[in-house]
Amino acid sequence: MGKVKKVLFYGLGILILVIGCLMLYVKYVLPDVAAAPYLQVDTSPERIERGKYLATHVAVCMDCHSTRDWSKFSGPLKENSLGMGGEYFGPEMGFPGTFYSKNITPTNLGDWTDGEIFRVITTGVKRNGEVIFPVMPYENYRKLDRQDIYDIIAYVRSLQPLENQIPNSKADFPMNLILNTIPEEAAFTTRPEVSDQIRYGEYLTTAASCVICHTPAKKGKLKMDLAFAGGREFKMPAGILRSQNITPDLETGIGNWSREDFIKRFKAYSEENSLSSVGEEDYNTIMPWAMYADMTEDDLSAIYKYLHSLEPIKNEIVFWEK
Repeated sequence: MGKVKKVLFYGLGILILVIGCLMLYVKYVLPDVAAAPYLQVDTSPERIERGKYLATHVAVCMDCHSTRDWSKFSGPLKENSLGMGGEYFGPEMGFPGTFYSKNITPTNLGDWTDGEIFRVITTGVKRNGEVIFPVMPYENYRKLDRQDIYDIIAYVRSLQPLENQIPNSKADFPMNLILNTIPEEAAFTTRPEVSDQIRYGEYLTTAASCVICHTPAKKGKLKMDLAFAGGREFKMPAGILRSQNITPDLETGIGNWSREDFIKRFKAYSEENSLSSVGEEDYNTIMPWAMYADMTEDDLSAIYKYLHSLEPIKNEIVFWEK
């Protein structure tokens, strides 16, 4: 028996050593991505304007990196808050930790190089090597056209500097270790021609990260077998909000929506006065309708075409529950 105990003791010791080495590797060697590239993005008016369109109406970077007015339907952006950050994402929302969006105005990013901004957008790795939780969907941004990322950088550089004291984000265990395994080298694509509606719509849907909100998740991990089928839960002050099924299922999705219906649904919120006042006990949504409303009709049409090319998934959603 003594010999057996000794073997078990040594075996357990080796196992602990292996696990310890693995944890040290994940913590201090990963992420395994290249250094920030040397870049000098031109800040021409055309590039800034394109970047503003992407950051405000497609990728909606400004949604998380600004302050939203929750006294109005869908929480439109407050004036003089563009890029100041501070939006909170916590465990009660299904996140494995507490996370805060960062200040992306020149107050915070003024001493970052264009390459460092490029790397954090496309890999999630900050200038100091830390990894951010993918509430910012860098796993999608890494698939975009380099030129679109350059445009966003040019726009961010043009923002008014704003001060904002933001708490540090903190991932729970084991996510604090898993985080370092998430970043990958970017796999850029070329933006498809607008005439190729389905491929262009897929590109825009990736940029807008529609799949993140419209797919159910468990502890922040998406259930991709139900991609776009809705049901992700968001805790609101007055109840539980669940995202809608946007697959072309005829009964539970958008299969019966025409192209015109789809575009009209977004454009209904293009005017500021279209966003009604809401109280804390009233139904509200995190869907930034006012931001998406100013997407061009061509872009909305392409997204509609792409969504209608998906496999229909039957998934009945109770979208609001007190």
